[in-house]
Amino acid sequence: MRSRQNLQKTKNLAIMSLLTALLIVLSVTPLGYLNIGPLAITLNVIPVAIGGIVLGPVGGAILGAVFGMTSFLQAMGIGGASAMGVICFEISPFLTFIHRVLSRILAGYLTGWIFRLTSKRLHISFSSAITGFAAAFLNTLFFMATLLLCFGNTEYIRGLIGGQNILLFVCTFVGINAVFEMIAGAVASCALGSALYRAKMIHIKDSDRKG
Repeated sequence: MRSRQNLQKTKNLAIMSLLTALLIVLSVTPLGYLNIGPLAITLNVIPVAIGGIVLGPVGGAILGAVFGMTSFLQAMGIGGASAMGVICFEISPFLTFIHRVLSRILAGYLTGWIFRLTSKRLHISFSSAITGFAAAFLNTLFFMATLLLCFGNTEYIRGLIGGQNILLFVCTFVGINAVFEMIAGAVASCALGSALYRAKMIHIKDSDRKG
C-alpha cells in the first residue's frame, strides 16, 4: 500500500514538473499564443486546467502560481514584456502581484475543485471539458476583476474605459478572444483528461461517478 502511494507521489511530481516546464515554455515563446487572424488566444490556461484535473485543487493552485509568476515577470520586462503589465508595475508592484499572480492562484485552485466535484457525477470527458472551460473563464474573470479593483481608479485604466459602462468595457476588452480561449480550453482538456484517465494517471475514489 505504501509503495503504491509512493509511486503515485512520484507520478504526481513528474506531472507537476512537466506541466511547470510546459507553462514556462508557453509563456516565454510564441507557442503560448494561437494567432487566428486578428485574434491572439492564450493557451497558458490549459496546463493549469490539466493540473487541476490530475493533481487536484492544490496542484491547480501551484500551476496557477507558475502562470501568474511568468505574467508578473513579464510586467517587469523579464521573459518578454506586457505593455499593460509594465504600466501597472510602474504604478504599484504590489497591486500588480495581486493582479497577475494571486488571481491565477485562486483560478487554479477553484479549477481543481470544479473537476473534483463534477467528476463525481459526469463522465470523465465531460468533467474534463467543463474544467478546461472553467479554467479559461475564471482566469478571465479574476484577471479583469482584480484589474478594476486594483487599478480602476488610476488614470491609465480610466483612459481605457473612456466613460463606458464597466460591463461594456470588460466585454470589449476581453472580446471574442476569451470565448475562443474557453472553447480551446474545453476541447484540449477533454482530450487530455480522457487520455490521462485511460492511462490511469487520474484517480477518482468515488464509486458513483460515471467514467
